[in-house]
Formats: sequence, C-alpha cells, structure tokens
Amino acid sequence: MLLVGCVNVPKVLEGTTRTPQQNLNVIKMTPQAFIGQEARFGGTVVSVVNEPKRTRLEITSVPLDSGAKPILGEASQGRIIAYVNAFLEPVDFQGRLVTVIGSVAGIEKGKIGKVPYDFVVINVNGYKRWYLAEQIVMPPALMDPWGLRGYPNWGWYNNQTAQIQTIVTE
Repeated sequence: MLLVGCVNVPKVLEGTTRTPQQNLNVIKMTPQAFIGQEARFGGTVVSVVNEPKRTRLEITSVPLDSGAKPILGEASQGRIIAYVNAFLEPVDFQGRLVTVIGSVAGIEKGKIGKVPYDFVVINVNGYKRWYLAEQIVMPPALMDPWGLRGYPNWGWYNNQTAQIQTIVTE
C-alpha cells in the first residue's frame, strides 16, 4: 500500500516569494543584505507589547516544517522581533506557538535578561497562531494466522504500551 500526501503552507503564511528566508543565523551575520527581503520564522512567543499602532512580539525562533509549523523539541536558533500592525491580545499569544511572514527591517538592539542581544526585526504581513494537541499512537497490532475466526481471544493483540504524542495543529 502506498500513501501519498502533501503538506500545504497556510494561505496567510505563503507570502509573495517561493522561498522566503528562514535561516536566522544567515540574516544575523549580514542583516543589511536582507533588508526588504521576505522571511518566515516561527516559534514560541516570549513577550507581547502593545504599542499605539502595532504589537511587538518577541519570538524564540525554531526550525519550521514543510507546512511552516514550528518543529517541537528543536533548539532555538535565536530570537526575533515581529511587528504586527494590529492590536493583539497578549493573553492569546504569550507562551504560544506562532509563525510570522514579512519583510526584514534590520536589527534592533535589546537584552535577554542582562545580556545584550541583536534581534532581527520583521515587519509582519501575515501570521498564524498554532495549537498543541495530544494524540494516542497505538503500537502496531499483530494478527494470528487464522484472522478473527480462530479460538476466542485470538485475533488482534498487542502487549505494548500506547504512546501519547504532542503535535502542532491549526
């Protein structure tokens, strides 16, 4: 049996270029070379600050999968500042997973704790908040050679433990 599927990037995160920049370290090395270019980053929102005409999100960036979802368990690549030209309710975003797409605006100097840090700044054109869901993954079941017609209690069986897996979903 062959299963074929494809993962699509949500419309709001598609952007205008085929391959938006997703390598934060490359941008941090030469930020001036990327100003105005489209970039897509995602991860956990560390802080939310509402300003008069926009919202400032500080995001720890992690690698994205082919559907632009943050990959759980991956190490942070660094932090970005994402400016969204709208009011975002802090309670809805603080500590949540998000992916943003927009143009690179340069570097903003700041601090993480007491340590100076250069944040890559993105002027956001689109964003997506993700949810975490848990699913039960059953181990492969074994079947006796007689199928379900054999003696009582024969058929599908497995003495292994099911696993609970956390996934990122819309």
